[in-house]
Amino acid sequence: MKTALADVNTPAVLVDLGLTRRNIDRFQAYADKHGLKVRPHIKTHKLPAIAEMQLDAGAIGITCQKVSEAEAMIAGSDRIKDVLITYNILGNEKLAHLAALAKKVTLSVVADSAKVIDGLSAAFAEEDKPLTVLVECNTGADRCGVATPEAAAELAKRIAAAPGLIFGGLMTFPPTGGARAVQSFMSRAKVFLEAAGIDVPVITSGGTPSMMKAALAPIATEYRPGTYVYNDRSLVARGACAWEDCALTVLATVVSVPAANRAIIDAGSKTLTSDLFGQTGFGHVLGRPDIAIDQLSEEHGRLVTTGPIALSVGDRVRVVPNHACVVTNMVDAVHIVEGDTVTDIWPVAARGKIT
Repeated sequence: MKTALADVNTPAVLVDLGLTRRNIDRFQAYADKHGLKVRPHIKTHKLPAIAEMQLDAGAIGITCQKVSEAEAMIAGSDRIKDVLITYNILGNEKLAHLAALAKKVTLSVVADSAKVIDGLSAAFAEEDKPLTVLVECNTGADRCGVATPEAAAELAKRIAAAPGLIFGGLMTFPPTGGARAVQSFMSRAKVFLEAAGIDVPVITSGGTPSMMKAALAPIATEYRPGTYVYNDRSLVARGACAWEDCALTVLATVVSVPAANRAIIDAGSKTLTSDLFGQTGFGHVLGRPDIAIDQLSEEHGRLVTTGPIALSVGDRVRVVPNHACVVTNMVDAVHIVEGDTVTDIWPVAARGKIT
């Protein structure tokens, strides 16, 4: 199929496949140069076809956040063979799905408490193949993760001794600019573990904003970028990319121009997301840096300028959202774009997979 952008029903999420491939190749080249394995996080695109592009470029597998997300990705591609789920998994239903998933791919998960480890062990103690479990470590982001290298070593010992489990290494999601903290924490944890006779086969880190400085933590063996595949306004603001690197945009139509300096588009919080990520406003209108998207309701986005807005009802704009990952999860499908032409429409396979 080929459709002119002028004929696309709006609001629509557009993905420039050429830019996407360029973004994938850029980090893969950096990782190859520095001896890092790449395990991209699919939370941004949720598309098996783009995961396959990442594998083609050299990725060793994928990262998912939830069990159902991994299930959807595997169902959509017979080429996805290696999956890391970077989330504490609790509850009998999730554990049953996890055990079924482990029969289909090489699977690993994370844990940062004895309770999570014990639940994983109970679910896998009678399985034919043990489950690989990494200890999640807090290296400054203050989300999940054990607080000290000593605590990481103690949990690793518990995993190694648990029926049905194998200790697989250490995992972290550091804050932006946190490579040196990763190096310090993981180096100390590795010393403790090796002193206890426990090998550390994988040390995995992540985060798109700092990905081009990942080599500052040479102890890491793999890296998990996510948003890099599309990029977004938050990453431009952090200096991680430029507007011309943003592969995902929202096409919107001007539905009202009620004042000389104000226009309304048909993309609101249900499309652009209300995430700010430290920004003022809710997106960047390509080619119009003078316009601010200062207000969203569910179905309306308000565009304002200090001078004449120079837009008419029926005009179309393309918006780079603050946070691409959330935008992907709010639509059933994305429009694949080459230049000013839509060449395909891809259902978002892992949309809404939150369990």
